[in-house]
Amino acid sequence: MLNQATIDALRHLPVPPQAHFIGGRRTPALDGGLLDVVSPIDGRVLTQIADGSAGDVDAAVAAARAAFEDGRWCRMAPAARKKVLMRLGDLIEANALELSVLGVRDNGTEIAMAYKAEALSAAGTFRYYGEAIDKVYGQIAPTAENVLGLVHHAPVGVVGAIVPWNFPLMIGSWKVAPALAAGNSVVLKPGETASLTLLRIAELASEAGVPDGVFNVFTGRGATVGEALALHMDVDILAFTGSGATGRRLLEYAARSNLKRCYLELGGKSPNVVFSDAPDLAEAAKVSAAGIFRNSGQVCVAGSRLLVQEDIAEDFVAELTRHAEAFRVGDPLDLGSQIGAVHSETQLAANLDFVRAAETEGAERRTGGERILTETGGTYMQPTILAGVKEGDRLFQNEVFGPVLSVTTFGDEDEAVRLANGTAFGLAAGVWTSNLSRAHRMIGRIRAGVVHVNTYGGSDLTVPLGGHKQSGNGHDKSLHALEKYTDLKTAWIQL
Repeated sequence: MLNQATIDALRHLPVPPQAHFIGGRRTPALDGGLLDVVSPIDGRVLTQIADGSAGDVDAAVAAARAAFEDGRWCRMAPAARKKVLMRLGDLIEANALELSVLGVRDNGTEIAMAYKAEALSAAGTFRYYGEAIDKVYGQIAPTAENVLGLVHHAPVGVVGAIVPWNFPLMIGSWKVAPALAAGNSVVLKPGETASLTLLRIAELASEAGVPDGVFNVFTGRGATVGEALALHMDVDILAFTGSGATGRRLLEYAARSNLKRCYLELGGKSPNVVFSDAPDLAEAAKVSAAGIFRNSGQVCVAGSRLLVQEDIAEDFVAELTRHAEAFRVGDPLDLGSQIGAVHSETQLAANLDFVRAAETEGAERRTGGERILTETGGTYMQPTILAGVKEGDRLFQNEVFGPVLSVTTFGDEDEAVRLANGTAFGLAAGVWTSNLSRAHRMIGRIRAGVVHVNTYGGSDLTVPLGGHKQSGNGHDKSLHALEKYTDLKTAWIQL
C-alpha cells in the first residue's frame, strides 16, 4: 500500500553521483565525465551520472564476454539460474517503493503507475523468466533409427540492450530477464535521462547472486555509447526500444560491424476504433482517456488516434473531453495526482509544436494544449484533444509521445480499417464493438502487434508485444521472448 508520508521521506533523500556498474562493481567513466540529471518534477538537478565513452563500452563488453566464455553463468544449471532470478525478483519487490520514488524523480511518471508498472512489473518479469527457464526443452528429430538428431537451445553470448526513458525498469526487465534466463551475459545502456533505477537493479542482481560481469550497466549519451555498443564487434545481439530514426541507425551499425541481430521496438501511432455499437460508450470514453493521457501520453502503445463512428462522434468526444478535463495533473510524487510530468523541456516543446501544427492544418482544439504549473519549474502539460484531424495531417501520421489525442471520424467498417492502417506504424490498436464477427474481422484486418477489444491496454506477460510495419520486429514478453536470446544448435549423431 502506497503511503504519502513514506513517499515524501524518500523524495528528499540525496542521490549521490552515479558510476557505471561493470564487472560487479561501480566504475566511474574512464575520462571522469559526468552528466547532470534534471528532474522533470521541478526542473532542478537531481544528481549526476557517468558520461561514458567508447572505452567504457569496451570495458563492459569485455566483462560480459569473459563471464560468458568461462561459463560462470551460461553453464550453470537452468534450475540454479532460476533460483537467482527468483531472488532478484524478491529483492526488487522488497525495494519497490524506493525504486519507484527514485524513478519518478528521474522521469516524472505518476507514482501509482510507477509502483505497479515499473518496480512490481520488473519483479514479476524476473520471476516469470526464472520460473520458465528450467521448463524449456530441446527436441529429438524424427530421424532414421541409426541416427539421433537433437535440437538444442543455446545462449547466444553477449546481449546489448538499449532502453528508453519512459518505463526503464519495465522495458529493461523485458529484455534483461529472458536474456539472463537463457544464459547470456548482458550489457545495458539506459536512456541518459532515466538511468538511476537500472543502475540500482544491477546492484540488486549482484546481491541476488548474478555473477560478476554477467549483468553490466553503463550510462552516457546515445550518440556516443549507444553507437559504440551497436558497432561493437563482440556484441552478438542488440535489443532496442526507442525511435524509428535511432532504430534505422542501429541496423546500419549492425551491418557495418559483425551483422549482429537487431530486435527493434520503434513505437507507434495506435488507432483506437470506436463503433456506435460499442457495449458501453461511457466506459469506452473513460478507458480511452486513460489509454492516451496516463503517464502524460508517454507510452509506446498509447491510443493516440481516436477513430470514432460519425453518428456518435460528437457525444463521444464530449464525454472523452469531460474525462480529460477531470484528470488532476501535478507533482507525480503526490498520490492525488493522476498524471505526472512530461519527461523533459525538449519533449514538452515538441508536444506543443504538434498542437500548433495541427491547428494550422485545420484541427479544432477541444481541450488542453497548454503548458501548466510553470511556477513549479517542472514540465507539465494539459491533456489535449484535437478534433477534425485528417488522414494526411502531421498529427495523424506521426508519434507525439505526449498527452495529445487526435480525433478522426469514419462511416463504415471498411473506412475504419483503411484509417487504422493509414500510417507507417503497427504496434497496437483498440476496437470497441458488440458485434463478435466484426471484432474478429478487425483483429484480422488491422496490422498491429496487439489489438485490444472492448478495452485498451493491460496485457500481461503471458502474451507477446511486438510491432508490425515500421513499429519494429521481434517480441518482448511471453515465452516467445526467449527465442530472441537463443540459437538453435543441431547435434547429428550416427549411432
